[in-house]
Amino acid sequence: MEEHFVWVTTRRLRPGTLEEFEREWRPDPYPQGLRRAFAYWSEDGQEITGVSFWDSKEACDSWRNSEPETQRRAHMAPYVVEEREGFYFGRELSVPQR
Repeated sequence: MEEHFVWVTTRRLRPGTLEEFEREWRPDPYPQGLRRAFAYWSEDGQEITGVSFWDSKEACDSWRNSEPETQRRAHMAPYVVEEREGFYFGRELSVPQR
């Protein structure tokens, strides 16, 4: 099975700011080494979790330390109450067919 390097970030947002947050959240330009990205948000729109898959830890670290990412985080900051992030290695799990 193929292993992945995954960066997971969960942010608690100020009430009613999900739409504004999402406009600032998308990176521009998109990072080199980013394979896939997903966003999941709570029913009340006050928590959003981003899951991104990278070619390597180095590619992710390079993006995290870049000027575009610094600017992106500054643009998101007015909407964020709390932020947690983590780096993980993993693989897709096989789910039995019924």
